[in-house]
Amino acid sequence: MFATLQCGRFQLSLERPLVMGIVNVTPDSFSDGNAHFQAAQAVAHGLRLIQEGADMLDIGGESTRPGAQAVSVDEEWRRIQPVIQGLRDSGVPLSVDTCKPAVMRRALQAGADMINDISGFTASGALDAVRDAGCALCLMHMRGEPRTMQQDPVYDDVVAEIRDYLAAGAQRLRDAGIAAERIVLDPGFGFGKTVAHNYALLRHLPQVMGADYPSLVGVSRKSMIGAVTGRPAAQRLGGSVAAALAGAVRGAHILRVHDVADTVDALRVWAAVEQPHVEQGVRA
Repeated sequence: MFATLQCGRFQLSLERPLVMGIVNVTPDSFSDGNAHFQAAQAVAHGLRLIQEGADMLDIGGESTRPGAQAVSVDEEWRRIQPVIQGLRDSGVPLSVDTCKPAVMRRALQAGADMINDISGFTASGALDAVRDAGCALCLMHMRGEPRTMQQDPVYDDVVAEIRDYLAAGAQRLRDAGIAAERIVLDPGFGFGKTVAHNYALLRHLPQVMGADYPSLVGVSRKSMIGAVTGRPAAQRLGGSVAAALAGAVRGAHILRVHDVADTVDALRVWAAVEQPHVEQGVRA
């Protein structure tokens, strides 16, 4: 059983759920497109998320929303390079959300500590790009690719199929010489799944993830929240926090969120209920 995650410059304890703050540097992200598109704004946003309690940051330069169009290596790197540079000495690990091996290499050379790959390190050259870097690797499940993934996804048994995919993907990384303590698995909520699929995965998260590797859950502001609440992406705070807590209760180790302060507060209250020792020093 794992207790820590080797994450580049950092050795992260997994004794409690970690909060990963999202820093999108894209003009077309589904929930906050263009809000932090300029590098200076993105850096300031990342620093604000750290002040709110983020344990790590996830920087992305290419939208992965359903129907999103791909961008070139050079354009993706142009977007994220100054953000990595501006946040490299912020005191928390930096994850870079990319599926391009060339971007992976550049990001790691610039100081990134984790690569978060929605395509599961299946691109030619991806394993070579990360094998010897010492970074953490988040391997995600996605059916299809962003432009087509939500076109009628079908599974015979979504829990079993994604469980088997993630187990096989982790073994592929191990066979490539990557240590187990560097690997994180993500079931890929919203990536080639219906609303029913997403909630089945969240409901049965322990069965999906197994006990061999830590898990990352990213449900913040996604359409699965809107389907239940009826609210647009910018108004899904309450639903997103509830879903994050549902993931934490079911053993998620990293929660990837937009709304860091509210998620941190919710986790603190949950911990106070579940672990009475944390009540010491809490105001009456």
